[in-house]
Amino acid sequence: MSSTFRRLPLPQTAIIVALGLAASTSAFAQSQLQTQITPQMRSEARAVMQACRADYDRLCSDVTPGGGRILACLQTHAGQLTASCAQTLPRAQALRDGAVSAGVAPK
Repeated sequence: MSSTFRRLPLPQTAIIVALGLAASTSAFAQSQLQTQITPQMRSEARAVMQACRADYDRLCSDVTPGGGRILACLQTHAGQLTASCAQTLPRAQALRDGAVSAGVAPK
């Protein structure tokens, strides 16, 4: 690694690495991802987030997002969820399963 990178503070180095990864993603892959996530899926995901926001803040705020970890946390606390969140969890799981099947979310 060059001395230029060693002198950069960690946040700047992380930003440079993230930008490099983003730039290396092909336009084709990005367009494939966008076509697999439909506007309806986005809308439903937003509705789930709104319904479960308070439960997330109360029960799962220490969970790192990604890989279905927040959904798993909420499911673990099923008995403590508000009624609105509990009602949306099956749809949230279906959205996650669809994203995994489409290859846009990790298993």
